[in-house]
Amino acid sequence: RPAAIEQLKVMGEQIDVEVYAEPENKDAIKIARNALKHAKANGKKVLIVDTAGRLAVDEEMMNEISALKDELKPSETLFVVDSMTGQDAVNTAKTFNEKLNFDGVVLTKLDGDTRGGAALSIRAVVDKPIKLISAGEKMEDIELFHPDRMASRILGMGDVVSLVEKAQETFDEEEARRINKKIRKNEFDLDDFLGQLEQIKKMGNVKDLMGMIPGMGKAMKDVDLDNESFTPIESIIKSMTPTERANPDLLNGSRRKRIASGSGTSVQEVNNLMKQFGDMRKMMKTMNKQGGMKRGLANLMGGR
Repeated sequence: RPAAIEQLKVMGEQIDVEVYAEPENKDAIKIARNALKHAKANGKKVLIVDTAGRLAVDEEMMNEISALKDELKPSETLFVVDSMTGQDAVNTAKTFNEKLNFDGVVLTKLDGDTRGGAALSIRAVVDKPIKLISAGEKMEDIELFHPDRMASRILGMGDVVSLVEKAQETFDEEEARRINKKIRKNEFDLDDFLGQLEQIKKMGNVKDLMGMIPGMGKAMKDVDLDNESFTPIESIIKSMTPTERANPDLLNGSRRKRIASGSGTSVQEVNNLMKQFGDMRKMMKTMNKQGGMKRGLANLMGGR
């Protein structure tokens, strides 16, 4: 596709991985052969060959990829397929497997539970493991495939394990301790709240994260929610002075009007945010009085 090589180079720079390319050369086998020589000469331990996308009905392109496998004799061949194509993805996987006998599947655009059906169907038809899945275009969107977790998502049971893993990968322990200390002292302010929003956004698409919570998958199905939903909140908080963010109680009517004007929102939206933030701080205060976060949650839920 247009600019595919440039896109790979940009991605390579982001993760500090060298990308070998010969844009003017149209001979895929020669390029791959030269790339292998380059990798060996430069002490590289792993070479990933990204082939051009192709249709199963294109005999010439299918012969090329088959010849490429014979030439390189790779230790692993992965078939990358767009899960949005549904049954077509299954049919394509079957044709490619007959031609290449690949080792595993990578499913992309898997950002909806209903698309999990493609994963189950492909696994059944080609009898090859699904190794990786992706729900976006960034490196952090690629993850190992866990069939039990996918089954839980399809059945609406959530995927708490993946949610916890994403949180562990994203959250900084020292920052978490700092925030915990501020919560215990009832000093959690809007700067801290803004920081937590940034951390949540790093975890991935908010709707997908919500879908990992048991019972939330179906509830979120028709809700239009993405990371852009945070933009008005961030704009409101960033339109406040440092003093106002540290002391939200200072926000009187005239200040709220100024903040609404500066953030491109309405006074009502500012009021709603401040009410929600106030309610959240009250809940934190209540939990602190009940002996901390864990014990407070137990008491709220009727535990002992």
